[in-house]
Amino acid sequence: MTQQGVRWSADQVLALAPDAASRKAGSKLGAAGPWSEAGSCGEGSVWGLCKGSGSKPYQTVVDLADASGPAYKCSCPSRKFPCKHALGLLLLWAGGDGAVPPGQPPEWAGQWIEGRRQRATEKRAADAAGSPSGSADPEAARRRAERRAERITAGATELEQRLADLLRGGLAGAEQVGYGMWEETAARMVDAQAPGLAARVRELGAIPSTGPGWPVRLLEEFALLHLLDQGWLRREGLPEGLAATVRSRIGLPTSADGPPVRDRWLVLAQYDTADARLTTRRIWLYGAESDRTALLLSYGAAGRAPEVALPVGLTLEAEVSAYPGAGQPRAALGEQFTPPAPAGIRPPGVTTAQAAARYGEALRDDPWLDSVPVTLDRVVPTPDGDSWQLADADGDAALPLTPTARSRPGLWRLVALSGGAPVKVFGECGHLGFTPLTAWPEGVGEAVALC
Repeated sequence: MTQQGVRWSADQVLALAPDAASRKAGSKLGAAGPWSEAGSCGEGSVWGLCKGSGSKPYQTVVDLADASGPAYKCSCPSRKFPCKHALGLLLLWAGGDGAVPPGQPPEWAGQWIEGRRQRATEKRAADAAGSPSGSADPEAARRRAERRAERITAGATELEQRLADLLRGGLAGAEQVGYGMWEETAARMVDAQAPGLAARVRELGAIPSTGPGWPVRLLEEFALLHLLDQGWLRREGLPEGLAATVRSRIGLPTSADGPPVRDRWLVLAQYDTADARLTTRRIWLYGAESDRTALLLSYGAAGRAPEVALPVGLTLEAEVSAYPGAGQPRAALGEQFTPPAPAGIRPPGVTTAQAAARYGEALRDDPWLDSVPVTLDRVVPTPDGDSWQLADADGDAALPLTPTARSRPGLWRLVALSGGAPVKVFGECGHLGFTPLTAWPEGVGEAVALC
């Protein structure tokens, strides 16, 4: 349970914001002025009334005791979770200046909190009792899987032919065919029930005419797509771990089947990516006892944030189960024994050369891997011409930052945190460089989210 004396930092609260606009609006409500009847209790709930434009104040309540992240309820019409009022209330609570005193929740807040916890108790009881898993008709499920595999094989064979035809015509022709051809090919892969192939085809179509060197980049992606095609068509001869990776990259659904690992998990980073249909949230965890890094993926419909939210720098005791695939970091969050709370855990770090070597080793298990999670120890952000890099404070090696990292405001937070001194930085290291996601100053200090 969240203890009354344990407060989050403002950065940890703002990391929950679904977008920059909510972060800015919530920050404005983090003062006592618009709030009345605010309170909190040691069981992990915070509540208050926020004056808005109408005659009635908004009723806002946050449950912090849920191990999968805070839950929110507000009477405002916003469809964002958390809304600006919930963020403002948490910022007020995080300030620890007495503006959110201890007490018992009012009826409107207490009913919602009790209802949530009752439903959670019932769900745990149902899970403990066990429920039938899998299809009620295993033979029907086997036949469906075989039919899908046949459709994917037909799609992969067709894609191989299309790639060969395009290469015979020369890569220069890719600039002339237009995006419509790529979209039509991607649609064919969707029809073949191979969404992973469809996504890679769309990425191919976005490369032509994107600046100097685009033919080289196109050829590289051609090679990776061809390799994935061939991996599927020859999957029976692959080692099981690599075969599982191919199935995952093709887009076949999988479930976490690894043994549960119970640990104290530090939330290393959390960030969202979105397209017209889906918002994907990536949460990186580090196990203090297992020395393992795991990736949680959570999804939300377009325009809505995913439900799972774990603020950076907090830890929770929980079980995590791995998904199949050689070297895959993805995992599923299982039973949670404590809610997220501050702790002084930091992951061990490596040098920039060791980080690059780690990515190279990971490519042996997954040739389509864009990056690996790495914590760099004692690095200094330094300019490199028109770009930036992270240089070893105790060596002469460095990693360039990715174009994505250079365009984020988090770069300047990292530079300010360092001030020319070494820092510990967690991020993703791949063929485009290093993307910093979280940093810690030398010595004592809280994690600073960079994304």
